[in-house]
Amino acid sequence: MASIMEGPLSKWTNVMKGWQYRWFVLDYNAGLLSYYTSKDKMMRGSRRGCVRLRGAVIGIDDEDDSTFTITVDQKTFHFQARDADEREKWIHALEGTILRHTLQLRVLNSTLVSICAYVSLFTRFVPSVQDFDKKLSEADAYLQILIDQLKIISYLLNSSAASLFQSMVESIKHCIVLLQIAKRPSTLPVGPVVTVMGSLQTPTPNSTGSGPSGPSSGVTSPALIPIPSHSVPDFSYSSSEDEFYDADEFYQSSTSPKHCIDPLGPSAASPLNNEQTALKRPNTTESLDSSMSNGTTDAELFDSHDDRDDDPEGESVEEHKSVIMHLLSQVRLGMDLTKVVLPTFILERRSLLEMYADFFAHPDLFVSIADQPEPRERMVQVVRWYLSAFHAGRKGSVAKKPYNPILGEVFYCHWDFPNDTETPPHAETVSEGPVPLCSANSVSFVAEQVSHHPPISAFYAECLSKKIQFNAHIWTKSKFLGMSIGVHNIGQGCVSCLEHDEHYIVTFPNGYGRSILTVPWVELGGECNISCSKSGYSANIVFHTKPFYGGKKHRVTAEIFPPNDKKSFCSIEGEWNGVMYAKGATGENTVFIDTKRIGIIKKKVRKLEDQLDYESRRLWRDVTMNLKLKDIDAATEAKHRLEEKQRAEARERKEKEQQWETRLFHEDGECWVYDEPLLKRLASQRQ
Repeated sequence: MASIMEGPLSKWTNVMKGWQYRWFVLDYNAGLLSYYTSKDKMMRGSRRGCVRLRGAVIGIDDEDDSTFTITVDQKTFHFQARDADEREKWIHALEGTILRHTLQLRVLNSTLVSICAYVSLFTRFVPSVQDFDKKLSEADAYLQILIDQLKIISYLLNSSAASLFQSMVESIKHCIVLLQIAKRPSTLPVGPVVTVMGSLQTPTPNSTGSGPSGPSSGVTSPALIPIPSHSVPDFSYSSSEDEFYDADEFYQSSTSPKHCIDPLGPSAASPLNNEQTALKRPNTTESLDSSMSNGTTDAELFDSHDDRDDDPEGESVEEHKSVIMHLLSQVRLGMDLTKVVLPTFILERRSLLEMYADFFAHPDLFVSIADQPEPRERMVQVVRWYLSAFHAGRKGSVAKKPYNPILGEVFYCHWDFPNDTETPPHAETVSEGPVPLCSANSVSFVAEQVSHHPPISAFYAECLSKKIQFNAHIWTKSKFLGMSIGVHNIGQGCVSCLEHDEHYIVTFPNGYGRSILTVPWVELGGECNISCSKSGYSANIVFHTKPFYGGKKHRVTAEIFPPNDKKSFCSIEGEWNGVMYAKGATGENTVFIDTKRIGIIKKKVRKLEDQLDYESRRLWRDVTMNLKLKDIDAATEAKHRLEEKQRAEARERKEKEQQWETRLFHEDGECWVYDEPLLKRLASQRQ
């Protein structure tokens, strides 16, 4: 790779000026991306600003092939290339530069950790400020000795080694400066950090947003004086007070990181990937029947507690940041994360299969589809249920990742309606349904992990009394986007109103985990469709991702169309986790759904001791318990044991040349269909 790369890019400045042309110079050896208002200004050394690349993270937009971001020093800078090929060229060069300088930082960090361990071992006392000053002076003296020794042997070093040692020296200088700042944060002047050791002194200009601020006097604008290209400031900056970078995501929590070097921790031992399990296909219905037909009451059989009820709000990943940074250093932009095992501490205490059950957190809206007398009203109700189906999946504001289901893992639950006075054993039960002994008025649900590579989950729900069912499959494909993780939900679902012989095909939005280094949050994005071939009604739904230069989070818009007509009769707009408004032919806005007001009906799950070994909550019980106790090491070990067991059984199955047989679903073309759906059972009764 050439030591210097240069060329034009557009940089986002502010809402008024938008994208502005800049001439960029990437210095591979210095780890610095400098930019100028023109190539001529670059030749004269009039630097507009720069981005320090050590510890930086590159981000891309999954829905835009020309823009990218660089996040460093608690700022996010936005850039736009001419096209996808040019963006790829810049990203490739930037990633190589970041990797080189980050590895140097990791070596330095490892050395500092060893020194700290040594000091801790032999100094069993609480240090005072005087002790701190003494150690700081010693460090400064040792640094000078190191510099003198390097000068003596410099003629023996090749250029690569000399560059590495120089980088190490600069890092130690920076550490000492930061230690001095940390010692007396209230007495040191607030403003630009000036490197006072070494021959090169580079003022750090002010920058808007989260960067250090102070009086403008005493700081000369880089736009007015030539700055050597090899000069690396302590922080990234822009000389224009009007220029824009994203800083708000770092202030969502009081635990936001401060300005400091963020060394990557030592490599963490990653748990191995989930593999196939050798559990054979049992007679599931008989197993469930036998475990539920012991004469106990509904209250004794089922548990409506949600493990997420105990989750604290507002957690950040700050205490685990070094582990996440280590993980990010091993993946590249656009990389498929299916085989990447994420740290245990970011896991949500439930399986992905259980998360899919939240599509029915408002079962009353689901069953009311069948109550509508006209096709038009049924389509509107399908859209209403669909738009209500996503907010319940995110109980807290902090995004966490559910467990990756094991092949053959299943999850059962059901919902009883509050006004349903008939409860088992008096009510009519559905012995052949997904959940035996479930009332005919209830909505029952079952999900199964039907494939491991690719990871495909299938799930099914029904209500016998309303003669309505839902069958779906989703293949999750994760992609690394720098500061975000994108999850593509590939697949479809089908709502079947059996009384009217109508089938509504629905698709699903993509999910994005944003701000993965601070307080992660989830947003949905992408275009989805709902269509009914019999009635001809259709709907187009767009989940809007938040633009970086303004706009609201969680926006959704929808249009519902009559048969053979491109003009919608109903427009919907709002927030998928808040209030959505509908506008009809009259032009009047009415509340379509208010997710803050409609109550969530809790699902009922069989108690842990009554569950089968391959049911989600029982399968993951040790991981869940240790996460609840905040024992991350024990949770990781429990997860590792579970995966190792499944892996061993998969090897055994391979040696015996046995194919995995799914339990409750079968493949039909490109879809996965429940073996005994309500449609099939009712048809057999009529024969």
